[in-house]
Amino acid sequence: MGWLELLLGVGLGTLIVFYVLRIVLTWYPHIPLQKMPWLIVYGPTEPLLVLLRRLVPPLGGVDITPVLGVAIFSLLRELLLGQQGILTMLHRLSS
Repeated sequence: MGWLELLLGVGLGTLIVFYVLRIVLTWYPHIPLQKMPWLIVYGPTEPLLVLLRRLVPPLGGVDITPVLGVAIFSLLRELLLGQQGILTMLHRLSS
């Protein structure tokens, strides 16, 4: 696996974990997300969530955008790095 695949794998994996943590943090609305240590998770995830909230309003008072974040980055990781992923197949062709 090349450095690009490794970097993408770690980066996308980290984002998936951050979005899962955002799902868990929605259960605790009193936590100040804009203060440390929560800012580590809030900072990288909030820009996409703001865009998604414009497209998908809360359903029954429940914000499902963190779940969509997990889905988006999981799909992206699979499309690029999965067994039949684009970068995986290109790597196999070049070997």
